[in-house]
Amino acid sequence: MDRRELAAFLRSRRERISPADVGLPAGTRRRTPGLRREEAAQLAFISTEYYTRLEQARGPRPSREVLAGLARALRLSDAERAHLHHLAGAPAAPPPGPPREVRQSILDLLRRLPQSAAFVTSATLEVLAWNELAAALMEDFSALPRRDRNLVRRVFLGPDQGGRRLYGVSDADAFARHAARRLRAAAARYPGAPEVTGLVDELLAGSPEFARLWASHEVEGPPTLCKTFRHPMVGPVTVSCDALDIADRDQQLVIYTAVPGSPSEEALRLLSVIGTQRMDAPR
Repeated sequence: MDRRELAAFLRSRRERISPADVGLPAGTRRRTPGLRREEAAQLAFISTEYYTRLEQARGPRPSREVLAGLARALRLSDAERAHLHHLAGAPAAPPPGPPREVRQSILDLLRRLPQSAAFVTSATLEVLAWNELAAALMEDFSALPRRDRNLVRRVFLGPDQGGRRLYGVSDADAFARHAARRLRAAAARYPGAPEVTGLVDELLAGSPEFARLWASHEVEGPPTLCKTFRHPMVGPVTVSCDALDIADRDQQLVIYTAVPGSPSEEALRLLSVIGTQRMDAPR
């Protein structure tokens, strides 16, 4: 526990919060900016004496419950909360599960990529957001229940469409290995999270291939830079594959682009017009 740094950090975070930020009257006799110590203590549900000792670098090591109260009272970001735990010598408890909320700026970016198929996946490879071209190339995710939007479940448990595994993509077997590695890494980052453990148990029970890959304990592999989709309406579509990490959410933005002037670019352009409609559906 670094008492001096913890004290300075608490003081700096307290002083940046105005009373109005937390619904308190500003008053006329404040000598310093931000909240008073007693106000911060009240918001954190601890005594003023205890909080004062922490800011004076003479307090005992705070429990995780106290740290959670301080983080809430001082409106700490995720990074600041982790720093608070580090200074207190009490590693933060693992998060309850992979984040699923996609930042608005990423959602806006998806819409600004009309010539690329782009989507966002969680740490467990659940498709969280997508643009229209991704839905046309792969499938209409909006028509699926949440559990069926998970690409790990899809590659190992199906369903396969017309004998095409995972949308007829050329690297389906390689993606299966990648998916098992990603899921193992997620299980390490979110130990005990029901969403992760439940998915692993389901795959172990339903897929011998996954069970074999899971037993290998691999966590890394080379990225896939190019793949081909066998699309039932426009034929083969070869795309470059770029996966960009969204580190603060433990998510990835996946972007599929075709070589300019290629038949695959023409196929993507046609898909952008066709959308998710099925040409073989009864009218």
